[in-house]
Amino acid sequence: MALNDSSSFSERRAGVREWVGLALLALPTILLGLDLTLLHLVLPALALDLRPTSTQALWIIDAYGFMIAGLLVSMGTLGDRIGRRKLLMIGAAGFAAASVMAACSTSAAMLIAARVLLGVAGATLMPSTLALISNMFFHPQQRALAIGVWATMFALGMAAGPVVGGVLLEHYGWGAAFLVALPFVGLLLIAAPFLLPEYRSPQQGRLDILSVILSLLALLPIVYGIKHMSKDGVDSIAMSAMASGLVFVAVFVRRQRRLASPLLDLGLFSSQAFNVALVVLLVGLIGVGGTMLLVTQYLQLVVGLSPLSAGLWMGPPALAMLAAGIAAPLLARRIRPGYVIAAALGLSVIGYIMLTQLDRSPQGVAMVTAAFSLVYLGLGTIAALGTEMVVGAAPIEKAGSASAMSETVQELGLAVGIAILGSMTTAVYRTRMADQVPEMLSSGTRHAVSDSLAGSVAVSRQLPAGLLEQAQAAFMAGFNVSATASAVGIACLAVLAAIKLRHITASC
Repeated sequence: MALNDSSSFSERRAGVREWVGLALLALPTILLGLDLTLLHLVLPALALDLRPTSTQALWIIDAYGFMIAGLLVSMGTLGDRIGRRKLLMIGAAGFAAASVMAACSTSAAMLIAARVLLGVAGATLMPSTLALISNMFFHPQQRALAIGVWATMFALGMAAGPVVGGVLLEHYGWGAAFLVALPFVGLLLIAAPFLLPEYRSPQQGRLDILSVILSLLALLPIVYGIKHMSKDGVDSIAMSAMASGLVFVAVFVRRQRRLASPLLDLGLFSSQAFNVALVVLLVGLIGVGGTMLLVTQYLQLVVGLSPLSAGLWMGPPALAMLAAGIAAPLLARRIRPGYVIAAALGLSVIGYIMLTQLDRSPQGVAMVTAAFSLVYLGLGTIAALGTEMVVGAAPIEKAGSASAMSETVQELGLAVGIAILGSMTTAVYRTRMADQVPEMLSSGTRHAVSDSLAGSVAVSRQLPAGLLEQAQAAFMAGFNVSATASAVGIACLAVLAAIKLRHITASC
């Protein structure tokens, strides 16, 4: 079964210019990964300076992701119509300007506004870079390898974030973390006109503004509901937000079916490769997103590592993902991609099983690093091959829309994973700690200990001997349960990939 019907271009092989162009496209991808993890590291220093309220602190973190998730589909289609390189350069310039605004923020409100603008600009970068790859690499094997390299750059940026952030905080203020974007953007804007091709769909229709609004009304409440669940559990606010989003999803789909030039071509979903690859990306990212949160909490709250040290220990998993992202497309030339994905996910299952046995022993850091490296091997494989299937299943003029769908389901997967696995771990923690908190403690301290391990660590100086260790053990019990659920889910996903993608080949 072919991944792309554009057979007239399938034998055209990329040259040196295209591969150098791929290195240029890696810059904004790395930048988005850096921006994600840098903020979590600098938030404590930022909070001391700007003194945001608890609600403002949440919006400083979440505004960026909300706007990216809500605008990916719109920006992917916009790039198809006005020009993918043009949109990339406009978005990169906007990202740099918003980064300067963030670095110079004098209030929490100003920083939130800057984060919103960063999200709008960031939504232009990912689908534009991925869609441009389809214009530069027509040969299926080369395109698969190029997407594999591209797919690993985001994780590389995420892995480098804590290290870069630690160095910047040590020598400069928190604002320097946002200024990291400037050299990336400067090089991109200078070199893009010479190294990147321009492409716009020959079938340019009017951008339907109502569809853009409906897509925001559909996705933003869903993402908000998921994030709310991760913090406060399932309640009426989360359920109402998600129900509202689903209603607008139905309205959005109905409108797309009636438009001659829709924002999202629903015909893309007629391809089994497209649909199954989206499911693989969604479910795979659910496991990774939740586990990544728990691993970072384990390293800092249980082991007691600094953010910089924890970031360094996350280096080997990032290298494992990098290796998988490059090796998977090469293996798929000899072995059907569905089987490569299934085998990689099988290795991830082993990693999740190792995490079910994790405890507070001194060997825990090495074990969690090895286990998460196996998890990331699976992530690198599905990011490379799954993304290539999604993009390859679409005609070249729809590559922007297909790229946006790939990125959207991955954003949703990360959010859902944090909500589900985070809530599961918290539920086990609270059950285990319900009868362990002494009545002699103040009400505020009792609430902090009963609520989460982070709360227990925050008030650790006020706790009697042994209570913090009990809290850490309760967290580990929840971590083990979440890892078990992830192992079962990813095992089922491996079976699905092996069965439903067994007819797909990488070279046809």
